[in-house]
Amino acid sequence: MNETVDDLLPKWQDPQVNRVTLGHPWQWVAKGWQDIRAAPGFSLRYGAGIALISGLILLLTVVGHLTFLVPFLTAGFFLIAPLLAVGLYQMSAHLERGEPLASCQALEAIKRNQGQLGVATGFLFIIMQLWILASVFLFIMLFHAPLPTWENFIPVLLSGKHTGLVVAVILVGAFFAACAFCVSAITIPMLIDRPVDGFTAARTSFQAVVHNWLPMLLWAALLVVIVGAGLLTFYVGLFLAVPLAGHATWHAYRDLVPRPS
Repeated sequence: MNETVDDLLPKWQDPQVNRVTLGHPWQWVAKGWQDIRAAPGFSLRYGAGIALISGLILLLTVVGHLTFLVPFLTAGFFLIAPLLAVGLYQMSAHLERGEPLASCQALEAIKRNQGQLGVATGFLFIIMQLWILASVFLFIMLFHAPLPTWENFIPVLLSGKHTGLVVAVILVGAFFAACAFCVSAITIPMLIDRPVDGFTAARTSFQAVVHNWLPMLLWAALLVVIVGAGLLTFYVGLFLAVPLAGHATWHAYRDLVPRPS
């Protein structure tokens, strides 16, 4: 069996991390757009599927009179977004190698390192559950009124009568979002590209964020703007936002973690 360079690395040796500049996040977005243009049918179909599923979840939440969960679920979407884009990372990898996309499948990428992807998935779902539980707990403890309906949910929160709740939810959300971003910024692309374990990938992602905190802060802001624009259109815009963010994330990984020499 052929061994790759990565297979020969000592298990305790983490991959190196490159230093990037504030210009790199914009380049990643531009490269992501180039990937969409190179394979619009594949990318946009993938995004449409994510948008449809997300829209159905939103509809079920409204129909089930659980609209107070919508902001928390929307925030949680940012946590699991790296997992949803596995197929897009695979597409970018194929385009990078000049390979046809006809045989490109998300399942192919998952099978390559499925055990460790499961570990990373567990990380993200634990963070998401803790985030939702913390938010619901804050809502129960600080919202001293009947649960608002979907029509007046946002107006009630922004009425000025629940400032403490709004501030608390924002601060808790920011904490969990920062934790999730640090351990998942490039973890999933790395796991489908290299035979590393989930803990190594998460540590490498953390190092990439810490060593490039200002460019990565800009990158996080760009992701929030891109995906947030998709969510604000009642999830319809996700058909474009998810492919753009997914392809761009692959290029972020490729710039941040160099190939072993």
